[in-house]
Amino acid sequence: MGRAFVYVIVGGGVAAGYAAHEFVKRGVSHGELCIISEESVAPYERPALSKGYLLPEDPARLPSFHCCVGSNEEKLTPKYYKEHGIELILNTQVKSADVRRNTLQTATGETISYKILIVATGARPLKLEEFGVSGSDAANVCYLRDMVDAERLVNVMQSSSGGNAIVIGGGYIGMECAASLAINKLNVTMVFPEAHCMARLFTTKIASYYEEFYKSRGVKFIKGTVLTSFDFNTDGKVTAVNLRDGSKLPADMVVIGIGIRPNTSLFEGQLTLEKGGIKVNGSMQSSNSSIYAVGDVAAFPVKIFGETRRLEHVDCARKSARHAVAAIMEPEKTGEFDYLPFFYSRVFTLSWQFYGDNIGEVFHFGDFSGKTFGAYWIHNGHLVGSFLEGGTKEQYEAIAHATKLKPAIEDVTELERQGLGFALSMSRKPPPSQPIIVGRSGLVLDTKPIYAWHATAGVIVAASIAAFAYWYGRRRRMW
Repeated sequence: MGRAFVYVIVGGGVAAGYAAHEFVKRGVSHGELCIISEESVAPYERPALSKGYLLPEDPARLPSFHCCVGSNEEKLTPKYYKEHGIELILNTQVKSADVRRNTLQTATGETISYKILIVATGARPLKLEEFGVSGSDAANVCYLRDMVDAERLVNVMQSSSGGNAIVIGGGYIGMECAASLAINKLNVTMVFPEAHCMARLFTTKIASYYEEFYKSRGVKFIKGTVLTSFDFNTDGKVTAVNLRDGSKLPADMVVIGIGIRPNTSLFEGQLTLEKGGIKVNGSMQSSNSSIYAVGDVAAFPVKIFGETRRLEHVDCARKSARHAVAAIMEPEKTGEFDYLPFFYSRVFTLSWQFYGDNIGEVFHFGDFSGKTFGAYWIHNGHLVGSFLEGGTKEQYEAIAHATKLKPAIEDVTELERQGLGFALSMSRKPPPSQPIIVGRSGLVLDTKPIYAWHATAGVIVAASIAAFAYWYGRRRRMW
């Protein structure tokens, strides 16, 4: 028993939804495309799970956050897929893949064949057991990756109202869940081994701002230590969290957010892997020409930095999916994926965006006692990363534009003084033909266009040189 399609997407997350939308925009025929997903619902905007879904008042629920509402486009409900002849194969796990035969084998024994496969399998949460701690299956221990996880977390949270919630991990999931738990009036304590929250991205100064804000909302922080074990009651529920530093924290519920691992197991030994994911080229095409990879699972060349990276964020999932479909449907019109890394988060009343890379020396700007502040990262004399909290649409677009240009920075003191104004000034000027430089005079030095008199002068000089060469040549022949 089996089915055959021209295009198959394995994985039913954000990337799958955006890929399907792009296929439709580019004229895919009815019956050519299918999506195979382990989830029971059509692709949706996963960030809603750690934000709106957990709110106590007017929480987000499907169908309100199906793809592609995250980019202010149409909502792809199950009806959309049906109307466009896209087969949604839900509640289905792919057990194996044979890239030489272009086939997938499902857990039910069905064989699905394809001409082109898009791997959008995303990633899975790292479990405590991978670090030698048991207890993930306890009734009040929660992870958050999909709708099932989110619904379970909501139920546990509601049954623990007014109690103690321990969040293990200080990254994206930890920070966003901690905010939602505090809004739901639980007593929240965050535990992580790093010196400050969001250690992979935030500087100490930036992290301090968010930690103080969280503390003002009742969230406690225990840093520099890790979970070692749980205490359980006779019902198998966690009653306390034991830490390496000897602390014991009473717990009514626990949320684990300690990272993710790309889902590459179907293709290990069959496709080239790198950076923990499937290595692809600028078209998102893997080492097998019939297979493309997008989203969290793809390790692709980031042109702005000249190296291969794997980026775990929804923006990359959306844009890499669209680019892969463009490369598949119109390869002659599609260049290499030119992506500016982008990360964002919204917690409580705060909202930040980051573009580029956080390497090199960092320079902060703005009012860290107020609502708007940020930072620039300078590496090898160029601006390579920008962060902004509390910005407007124009301001966020400005820091993205500035980061994309990678301007040379000569005077970092002046850059700090200008702060956000530097990015805004660049966004209001025409694109330069040469790198922009922040000069020591404190001015942004633009490369001027070549005016007519420049061209005329050049012609005159060239003609003079040619006349001299002719005269000099005649004299040499006379000698």
